Amino acid sequence: MITGSLVALVTPMHPDGNIHWEQLDALVDFHVDNGTHGIVAVGTTGESSTLTPAEHLKVIERVIKRAAGRIPVIAGTGGNSTHEAIALTTEAAKLGADACLLVVPYYNKPTQEGLYLHFRTIAESVPEVSQIVYNVPGRTACDMLNETVVRLADIPNIVGIKDATGNIPRGIELIQALGGRMAVYSGDDATAAGLMLAGAKGNISVTANVAPRQMSQLCKAAISGNEEETERLNNLLEPLNRKLFLEANPIPVKWALQRMGRIDTGIRLPLTPLSEKFHGEVEEALQAAGVI
Repeated sequence: MITGSLVALVTPMHPDGNIHWEQLDALVDFHVDNGTHGIVAVGTTGESSTLTPAEHLKVIERVIKRAAGRIPVIAGTGGNSTHEAIALTTEAAKLGADACLLVVPYYNKPTQEGLYLHFRTIAESVPEVSQIVYNVPGRTACDMLNETVVRLADIPNIVGIKDATGNIPRGIELIQALGGRMAVYSGDDATAAGLMLAGAKGNISVTANVAPRQMSQLCKAAISGNEEETERLNNLLEPLNRKLFLEANPIPVKWALQRMGRIDTGIRLPLTPLSEKFHGEVEEALQAAGVI
């Protein structure tokens, strides 16, 4: 089972929006060197919605190649079309991804039965790769209920869920209902510590992009049940957990990485660079975490 701090990696870009491959390589090394336990390539934070299908797969391939088995790579391969998600997941499996992350279909608002059949069909179509489903109703306008997740736990290669609801009581109920049959990962930095202390197996994190060592230490402490150390580290990261969402993710985190000198200024429309009025707040949060 993949556990710990799993960074939802940004996709660095040149000012003209072309992918900056050398900086992508450097980010992978940065995370390996700083204790990140796994990389999620081309999720929401990686601007999956703005990449072409060819670019999407090329980023996955590049991250897998650069990681070179040092830490696991989870490929974002979800979509609001089951056919498209199967195609991406099939190719990611061929490229050697350790697992795939599949978001709840967005925009078309399927029923709970539709969600179950969507994920079951993908899992059965690509049985050779482990799959983590991803519930983020704030982005998708569709909420996968705990009861549906419990049904999916019967499918052998659906091994986890990224719960980005930010609702700790609901997450605890899910952990208890699953009874260890599926790993629960937090997908919300602000509530990740509490969910891990309650039994979640890790955090798929935006904050880890800029504070990988601190997030790695937090995840270790929380998963092991060290409440005192978890509280200390969570207090350290709390400003980042808030300020990195002043505008839609990944706008603030890309600006933060640029401020740290790790990536260039590129971001693709319809996303835009961080509004100048927020620069000071994000910088203060970076300073509070000790990363600049």
